[in-house]
Amino acid sequence: MVDIFTLALTHGLMAFAAWRLIQRDELDEEGEGQPRSRWLKKRAPTSPAERDG
Repeated sequence: MVDIFTLALTHGLMAFAAWRLIQRDELDEEGEGQPRSRWLKKRAPTSPAERDG
C-alpha cells in the first residue's frame, strides 16, 4: 500500500513539474539579444584583453 502511494505521489509531482515547465512562455522565445540568466549581472572586464574587445 505504501509503495503504491509513494510511487503515485512522486510520479504525480514529476508530472506536475513537467506540466509547469511546459507552460512557461520563455520556452517559445529564441533568446537572441536576451541575457542568459536574469539573476546574473554583467561583471566588469578583469583583463586588458577583455576590455579591448
